[in-house]
Amino acid sequence: MWRSETYKLCFRPKHQPEFIDIDMPSSGFSALAGVPMLNVFERPLTGWGNVLKAIEDKALGAALLAAALPLCLLIALVIKLGSPGPALFRQTRYGFNNNEFTVFKFRTMHADAEADASVPQATRGDARVTCVGAFLRRTSLDELPQLYNVLRGDMSLVGPRPHAVPHNQQYAALIGDYLSRHRVKPGITGWAQVNGLRGEIASPEIMKLRVQHDIHYIEHWSLLLDIKILLLTVLVGFVNKNAY
Repeated sequence: MWRSETYKLCFRPKHQPEFIDIDMPSSGFSALAGVPMLNVFERPLTGWGNVLKAIEDKALGAALLAAALPLCLLIALVIKLGSPGPALFRQTRYGFNNNEFTVFKFRTMHADAEADASVPQATRGDARVTCVGAFLRRTSLDELPQLYNVLRGDMSLVGPRPHAVPHNQQYAALIGDYLSRHRVKPGITGWAQVNGLRGEIASPEIMKLRVQHDIHYIEHWSLLLDIKILLLTVLVGFVNKNAY
């Protein structure tokens, strides 16, 4: 299980510490009792950063959910009229510190599409997707119920996108830095998504690129970066050629 702590690798040279030939991230150097230390991992949100992030999620999340509530009720009604089954889709995913939580989305597939435990990714022209669902997926309106996840504390407005449990386990075994994404809460939108990295993951290389963007976000987090991502989501993030 991931622990949000700072891990340091201790060196005892006479002068400056030197890197050793091990493939691992570095967050600079520090000293402990006069001993040079190589910072391997650091908690991404500390002090006021953590407070600002929480205020952003709760205040802005509540405002957005209140504004979107009439639209959410209309979407739920259209889904119910369009095909049999519940309006909401629930799925277990991994969040902060690799803890499981239930994510909420509007249902975009036929109700029996959940029977496959391997959770196959949606592909272009996927027969499982309903007519209403295709529109919701293209416009990302199916993600609106995740504002409730934000208010519950499961997710943030901005952060690495959470993946289905089978996909999480698959890519964690293939990509060394994959689990680093769980150092922060998952988000409704993220740095990878506003840079066009969304939709079907056709190869491990695409997921590696997503992970690189997620880690960049985690290591460079700021309130201004979150605002930039939210604005880009409004401008370019909702509609994307890879959203289907």
